[in-house]
Amino acid sequence: MFNKQKNITLNSRIFKLIFFPLLISTPFLIPSGNLKAGLEFQWDKNPYYRQLKYLSKNSDRRAKNKIFFFLRPFDRRDDLLKINFSLPKRFDSTLKQKNIKLCQVKIGGFETRTKCIKDIPADIEINENDKTLDIYPYSPIKSNKESYAIVMKIFNPKKSGLYQFHSFGQAAGKTPTLNYLGSWTIRIN
Repeated sequence: MFNKQKNITLNSRIFKLIFFPLLISTPFLIPSGNLKAGLEFQWDKNPYYRQLKYLSKNSDRRAKNKIFFFLRPFDRRDDLLKINFSLPKRFDSTLKQKNIKLCQVKIGGFETRTKCIKDIPADIEINENDKTLDIYPYSPIKSNKESYAIVMKIFNPKKSGLYQFHSFGQAAGKTPTLNYLGSWTIRIN
């Protein structure tokens, strides 16, 4: 038994000698530029942060882009009367009311594309000073099994980086307060 334990510690030392230098040198071996990360790390994990899904057609700087900000069924707990959408302060892109819409969406996958099934009529107010959008659907967005999306046709900003968008929703009911729905973290190359 003592021999097996000694063997395991010897194997773990060999593993450390081979694996850690390889792990540290791997980023230097990969050519920079087109590295796509499959994981997202958040150092200070906040229990109140909710990551929402999105789809960006083009992530290059200054490119014409169409972004779907998804509100899936489990992202909405109540019927929504209002959606407040805050943009990052440094997201320098011109917003036009005609290029923003709310729609019922079919989220694509491997064989299908993401597309709007039905446009939801809504009033959209753009506040340039606060960098916020207020979306008022004519009828409340039901908390059913349908997925909805805020679709923006914009030009990407000049600077590359990570941009975090936040959304708040006003639920139908007695309390007219805005509740946090979640955040989207978008990468511009």
